[in-house]
Amino acid sequence: MEYKDYYQIMGVERGATQDEIKRAYRKLARKYHPDVSKEADAEQRFKEVGEANEVLKDPEKRAAYDQLGADWKGGQDFNAPPDWDAGFEFGGGGFTDGGAQYHGFNEAGGSAYSDFFESLFGQGFQQAGTRPGGYQQQSGFQSGGSDHHAKILIDLEDAMKGATRSISLRVPEVDASGHVITKERVLKINIPKGVKQGQHIRLGGQGNPGMGQGKAGDLYLEIEFNPHSIYRVEGRDVYLDLPVAPWEAALGASVKAPTPGGVVDLKIKPGSANGSKMRLKGRGIPASSSNNSAGDLYVVLQVALPPASTDSERAAYEKMQQSFSFNPRAKLGV
Repeated sequence: MEYKDYYQIMGVERGATQDEIKRAYRKLARKYHPDVSKEADAEQRFKEVGEANEVLKDPEKRAAYDQLGADWKGGQDFNAPPDWDAGFEFGGGGFTDGGAQYHGFNEAGGSAYSDFFESLFGQGFQQAGTRPGGYQQQSGFQSGGSDHHAKILIDLEDAMKGATRSISLRVPEVDASGHVITKERVLKINIPKGVKQGQHIRLGGQGNPGMGQGKAGDLYLEIEFNPHSIYRVEGRDVYLDLPVAPWEAALGASVKAPTPGGVVDLKIKPGSANGSKMRLKGRGIPASSSNNSAGDLYVVLQVALPPASTDSERAAYEKMQQSFSFNPRAKLGV
């Protein structure tokens, strides 16, 4: 996937004001509109300009795009960094009319935006604002505020036990001179025991302010976990790769293993193969309500080979070579 330099496509500086973005788009849209342009690549250029405008005209999308950094060049291979949008607060509301029929979806029903655009804005930014409790008209000159959304990263241990944490969110705004800036706000939140990745914590009244006597919108925090040094998580299940010595796997052994709830003693069965799984029921992420059950902890055995650094260690391996008629490649027919 190629990186799209939207500022280069629009012919503006990265520090351009929102009015400068608007003027640049109008000029280029007139130049490349397929109905009037005589340029050979008018349709493609019109779509590129429309996509760039879709991002840069929207302060939220623009601020999110800008945080990728200025070192990327158009056409470079690009993959969005994991959780690149964590801690970024946005209101969303779907795509705007950035380029007439060339935007949103094409005639075949697929997205007319580039893979680059979709990888950044194709999910969270499209779906934001669609949850119940968003913009609501009230009587008179009152209206409810829209909901806001943000992804936050928490530690696995917080989900195991519950915790109270302070989080910082970046909020994009347009200042008096027309430049997009990012402000920070800090919130203290309660992380419920048993929350899992992808779930949302709702903070009532922390979204966009209402008009008149209208109620403020809510803030929805999508939960993701920080990378853990020894565990990985799938749903409510937790996985641990446990190194074992060859003789422990071959002969069986009692070994100690860490778990999110503390160290436990495990019995390794004789003849355990590399990659064998041991299930510790109920030792994954706890149940968050009566509607679900606790996850499990899966211990995956990883046979670790000791080094042959000394003469005695090499001699031990040589003795093993003489003692075993073992061909690890027998299944390959060699």
